[in-house]
Amino acid sequence: GYYGLEQDGFKLLMPIKKKKNLPLFDVEKKYNKMIGKIRVVIEHINSQLKTFRILSERYRNRRKRFGLRVNLIAALVNRINFR
Repeated sequence: GYYGLEQDGFKLLMPIKKKKNLPLFDVEKKYNKMIGKIRVVIEHINSQLKTFRILSERYRNRRKRFGLRVNLIAALVNRINFR
């Protein structure tokens, strides 16, 4: 994962890795499962945004409008998903 965001005050949820020759405790498995459920939703949204090619290719327009365009595409994705 990218740890640079933690320095900016964001809280990152990282799964707990299994140590060599030690299995994970049940609490750690539940924590990892919770993170996985959150992450899969975000990954699906990212993949849908990539179908509009705004995240999968180099953005060639004005930077000022990038956020606006991502928000518009996200609104379209939400509209499609929640019909």
